[in-house]
Amino acid sequence: MSRNPSHILQSVFGYPEFRGQQAAVIDHVLSKRDALVLMPTGGGKSLCYQVPALCLDGITVVISPLIALMQNQVDALRELDVEAAALNSTCSPQMQKEIFTKMRDGSLKLLYIAPERLFSDGFLDFLSGFDVSLFAIDEAHCVSQWGHDFRPEYLRLSILHEAFPHTPRIALTATADAPTQKDIIGRLNLEYGEVFKSSFDRPNIQYHITPKQNGVTQLLSFIKNSHPNDAGIVYCLSRRRVDTIAEKLVAKGHKALPYHAGLPAEVRAANQERFIKEEGIIMVATIAFGMGIDKPDVRFVAHLDLPKNMEAYYQETGRAGRDGLTATAWLAFGQQDIAKIRQLLSNNLSENQTRIERQKFNALLAYCETLGCRRQVLLSYFGETFGACGNCDNCLTPPVVTDGTEAAQMALSCIYRTGQCFGSGHIIDILMGVDTDKVKNAGHDNLPLYGKGSSYSRPDWQAFIRQLLSLDYISQDIEGFGGLSLNEKCRPLLRGEEAFSTRKYVPHKKQNGRAKTVAPDNPIDAALFNELKALRLEIAKAANIPPYVVFHDKTLLEMVNLKPGTLNSLSEIQGIGDSKLEKYGKQFLNLLKQQ
Repeated sequence: MSRNPSHILQSVFGYPEFRGQQAAVIDHVLSKRDALVLMPTGGGKSLCYQVPALCLDGITVVISPLIALMQNQVDALRELDVEAAALNSTCSPQMQKEIFTKMRDGSLKLLYIAPERLFSDGFLDFLSGFDVSLFAIDEAHCVSQWGHDFRPEYLRLSILHEAFPHTPRIALTATADAPTQKDIIGRLNLEYGEVFKSSFDRPNIQYHITPKQNGVTQLLSFIKNSHPNDAGIVYCLSRRRVDTIAEKLVAKGHKALPYHAGLPAEVRAANQERFIKEEGIIMVATIAFGMGIDKPDVRFVAHLDLPKNMEAYYQETGRAGRDGLTATAWLAFGQQDIAKIRQLLSNNLSENQTRIERQKFNALLAYCETLGCRRQVLLSYFGETFGACGNCDNCLTPPVVTDGTEAAQMALSCIYRTGQCFGSGHIIDILMGVDTDKVKNAGHDNLPLYGKGSSYSRPDWQAFIRQLLSLDYISQDIEGFGGLSLNEKCRPLLRGEEAFSTRKYVPHKKQNGRAKTVAPDNPIDAALFNELKALRLEIAKAANIPPYVVFHDKTLLEMVNLKPGTLNSLSEIQGIGDSKLEKYGKQFLNLLKQQ
């Protein structure tokens, strides 16, 4: 095999050229120097160590946190005739023996392993007897307590610097703010390496945030009107909610499956396999699902509950559109979601860690409530300056911004004058002058504020209070009766020393937008695309592999657009290397020639 990176990229992986900083990273690693690589999900991080692995003598060890992540990559590499293996708890003694044999005879090029396995049973000493050419530490944010997915076992990876002083290490992640980046470098002893930072922008993802009114109805409307037949992921906070939403989606005719830690392991495994190997499946899940799912044709990610921070949101939404084709990130949130997450963040954490987590959550809330371009706020969090994107809800339909200072002051005053112990419903009843027994029994119909806010609708007031909660002007007691109380931050607003801008409430309407399909507009081409997908699925089922391992949708679309007539012209299409051309070229070419 050639040791030229560009030739390997073309002949093995089927890509005509490197993207972004891939070439620079690979040259750096081939010079046996350490690196920290920051690339967005779908940005091609894996090629940054897979290509060097095929250029170098010896074995590349890839440290990965999840079995699913390892197995997906191993399956894809084997389909390219690259010798790769995953050593984890699912391996039988016979499988382990075969892996060790391939290591000894030098045929194994990439070994995927979890950090726990790396440090167990003297495996590190065993590994020192081999020519390890490169260590790749995937999902490197797991090493940092500043990161959103800290894993203590990752801390021990610092020993690689001492045990293998002449072996380069490349740490890779898609989600790391400035403190997390600094922590990764320090904990892994990468101070003398180089940082390669790509843009975190995912231009193919369209971001939509909506106030939660009836979350399930809103979700069903979104899927029906935008992604009726597409694969997607719906994230929920609780196991019970996952089961409920999955059942409701099935009742509406969707192929939906639940995934959470409360399900038997065999059910989770079966549901995950269906999601990966079938088309058009919607996975309804807790955050237990997703990391390591290398499915490129997920067309939407929906959140029915708020994530805990911006990194989690970015990583979870990044599972949409990994193939670069159009995708949607949709989130619905309300007042209860905010209070619920803030309560969770105060449980079983040190004072310092609670402060860090609250800062991160507040950054996410600022993103949700922004009146400007969402992509600007998102990328700013990761240290990037970006102009208006034109591809988020605020850019596509700019909100009507109004001065809500007076209304905010009324709400804050009402919360204070009622003793800072009543929920938003009661506060709104007072402001709107609603004649309820609770208002009368408490004597709140005699307050000067009673009925002073009747010019606003109930949804208007709900939006005001949600924004005050989001921006930390007020707090909500989630364990009691949802009582609202004032925070120190509200003083300047109450005194009239600062203004409060808000978006004008717009009632939820049924969406009539066209579905964001990736199929061609031309009916003839769309029919051909579906025939190619059917052939792909037939091949994948016979080989018991996911359809995208055969070819991505992007590759099939290129076939439709270019309609190659020879194997040579077919080989020029992105994603078709020598191995796949030999395996599948004639079948797809025969189908194309029939058109």
